[in-house]
Amino acid sequence: MSITKKSILLIFIVLFIDQASKIFIKLNFALGEHIEIFSWFQIYFIENNGMAFGMEMFGKLFLTLFRIVAVCGIAYFIHTLIKKQARPGYILTVSLLLAGAAGNIFDSLFYGVLFSESYGMAATFLPETGGYAPLFHGKVVDMLYFPIIKNSVGETIFFSPVFNIADSAITIAVIIILIFFRKDLNESLESKKPNNDAKIQ
Repeated sequence: MSITKKSILLIFIVLFIDQASKIFIKLNFALGEHIEIFSWFQIYFIENNGMAFGMEMFGKLFLTLFRIVAVCGIAYFIHTLIKKQARPGYILTVSLLLAGAAGNIFDSLFYGVLFSESYGMAATFLPETGGYAPLFHGKVVDMLYFPIIKNSVGETIFFSPVFNIADSAITIAVIIILIFFRKDLNESLESKKPNNDAKIQ
């Protein structure tokens, strides 16, 4: 299998798992509902307007457009890496980053139109009265919560953010690049220096 097909397959698998998990949570959990799997792991349904791990900045439309531009940029970057025959592991890691970034775009673009609100009850798919927000203004679904360390009154000290599969893919990809492919990243981002050896006649 070519590296191009492997890259596409990886992106598809991550997107499928991410969206399947979000749709399941959206259709079966009310906002704020949670179940304890282990003492250190819960499924905890929240939604956010911002970027990874619930961070928010600027406006919702800006964030959605920013995600789209970022994904297009990463896709083009992968295309150039394949043309330059970069290391397969590096290409697949950047593909994982793309899949994570694209995963949250679906929520922002379409979830507001496709689902009803989740307050007090699980959402409805394609509600007769319309979705809870216009196109481009959907909320990102998060559900993975790891309250590993708590203080004496039960408050989580580590790890408090609630996140999703897409966030995980982004984080894992960044860590792998920093540990194993930092040299590859520097080389691929290095601009071609102008040729100063040519003499003016």
